[in-house]
Amino acid sequence: MNQHYDALETRDPEQREREQLSLLARQVAHAKARSPAFAKALAGVDPAEIASREALARLPVLRKGELAQLQKEAPPFGGLATTHWGAARRVFASPGPIYEPEGAATDYWRFARGLYAAGFRAGDLVHNCFSYHFTPAGSMFETAAHALGCTVFPGGTGQTEQQVAAIADLEPDAYVGTPSFLRIILERADELGIAVSSLTKALVSAEPFPPSQRDALAARGIHAFQVYGTADVGAIAYETSARDGLVVDEGVLVEILRPGTGDPVAPGEIGEVVVTPLANVDYPLIRYGTGDLSAALVGTSACGRTNMRIKGWLGRADQATKVKGMFVHPAQVAAIVRRHPEVRRARLVVDNPGGADRMILHVEVSGVAPDLARSIVDSIRDVTKLRGEVTLRAVDELPNDGKVIDDLRKLE
Repeated sequence: MNQHYDALETRDPEQREREQLSLLARQVAHAKARSPAFAKALAGVDPAEIASREALARLPVLRKGELAQLQKEAPPFGGLATTHWGAARRVFASPGPIYEPEGAATDYWRFARGLYAAGFRAGDLVHNCFSYHFTPAGSMFETAAHALGCTVFPGGTGQTEQQVAAIADLEPDAYVGTPSFLRIILERADELGIAVSSLTKALVSAEPFPPSQRDALAARGIHAFQVYGTADVGAIAYETSARDGLVVDEGVLVEILRPGTGDPVAPGEIGEVVVTPLANVDYPLIRYGTGDLSAALVGTSACGRTNMRIKGWLGRADQATKVKGMFVHPAQVAAIVRRHPEVRRARLVVDNPGGADRMILHVEVSGVAPDLARSIVDSIRDVTKLRGEVTLRAVDELPNDGKVIDDLRKLE
């Protein structure tokens, strides 16, 4: 069985760089000509001169916070998209809200390489437990699976017992979704005494996936790999059989920059992941700052793929974090505090006892108002769309260090 998706993955690195930089110049020209926002941002830039990484580094970085603001000023896509209703197949909304168009291209989000590296093949039945509601994750993996010739069961999120029953009845070969939900499904199947042994492979994302979780799944006969991407630019990098970091997707250029700047860091140094898709004509984001932290790895993968490798997701540059696959931002914590005048300061602590993500909002209050904690719990759900707990603290009990979100989960 061929272990590589196509010949692009094993190109000579110098050949790849030449060919990708040629695509980069074309993408910059397309964005400047067809996107009002990029026409303004790239005024004075000759796209033909953006033919090196050094030239790319001189272009402005578009950060997630700016994207949200642009979309508010010029809805729906901030003047960045070149598509229009009818040409776009779907439109999604991520927390913010930030809206993302999905074009008509096959494997639009480019997750097929990650699926293939994880062992997915034509004829497989894939149980898709990413959300089909609002966010693009469900469609990202469904369209990629279809590109490989797989059939997809759209399980979505929640309804654990129904997920177990569907797996038992349909006997899917593979799972896509968050690693924590796969664990929940397997544990519930064990409690019900239902066999779900048809699952032998998985591609997981949207959460940390430490080796301990990978090994626990392997012990059950499920060989799981991870893929890293965002709702804005799609797939960025994916794990392979070598288990030596994540290989960058062939359809993007990745830079690792010093957080808050446009400057590349030294190889191996942790910085912000900045991505430029090379062939997305519908939504041609140039130097999109994900806000995620990672680091480049030296050398090429033992699997034979020759593209750049990164360590994977190492946290957030802006204190925002992912909980159960959804971003939580400091601004959301502030919005919760504004709803409750009794609260002076707050710190959101995220951990994962037993492998399940948990949020606890520690709030400083003077005195205790009846039902305050319960009211704050409701506000957490309203603002973040996630469940959270509340701990009441005395005034000045929280550290005065400027930290709003404290992610205690171990990523090793």
